[in-house]
Amino acid sequence: MPGFQAYRRLMKTLENIYLVGLMGVGKTTIGKQLAKAMQWPFYDSDKIIEDSAGVDIPTIFTYEGEDGFRAREQAVIEELTQRKGIVMATGGGSVIREENRLALKTTGFIVYLHCSIDKILYRTRHDTQRPLLRTDNPRERLRTLLAQRQPLYQDCADFQIDSGAIAGKTVVKTILQQYQAALEHHEHIAG
Repeated sequence: MPGFQAYRRLMKTLENIYLVGLMGVGKTTIGKQLAKAMQWPFYDSDKIIEDSAGVDIPTIFTYEGEDGFRAREQAVIEELTQRKGIVMATGGGSVIREENRLALKTTGFIVYLHCSIDKILYRTRHDTQRPLLRTDNPRERLRTLLAQRQPLYQDCADFQIDSGAIAGKTVVKTILQQYQAALEHHEHIAG
């Protein structure tokens, strides 16, 4: 139904930039660089959850389970998506909840960062703060997570880029170009 899609694009605002993707794809690193380039504040939803809870994410998972963590995550995303002029790195599983996807899709430009599982394993090899990778076979766990989440990332994304194949500065420059093009397109449709 092309009429509905055009209407949805018109109702969407592009006042923020959101980064989605699996853990270890560079959302925080790229997000900080984007925020600096835009002169906007940067938010990492996982860091905000930890700061507000007073404990790290593995501890939240231990005491509240994944559902407890996802409820906290949803509250943070709901609050941050009401702001204007921000860059936000979301947690890898933030797209699981439909409410999060809707909040992100209607209030910002969504970039799906992805890279190879080998690159993710390399980047997270010393990270003890990833409860979903505390398993005997992290590679298989990442494959499973990617199979479950990739369709959701792709459905949300206004733009996708491989953050493991090119330099971070090039990723940032490309995202900024795509964001500018989306703004111009949106203004043309609305105007």
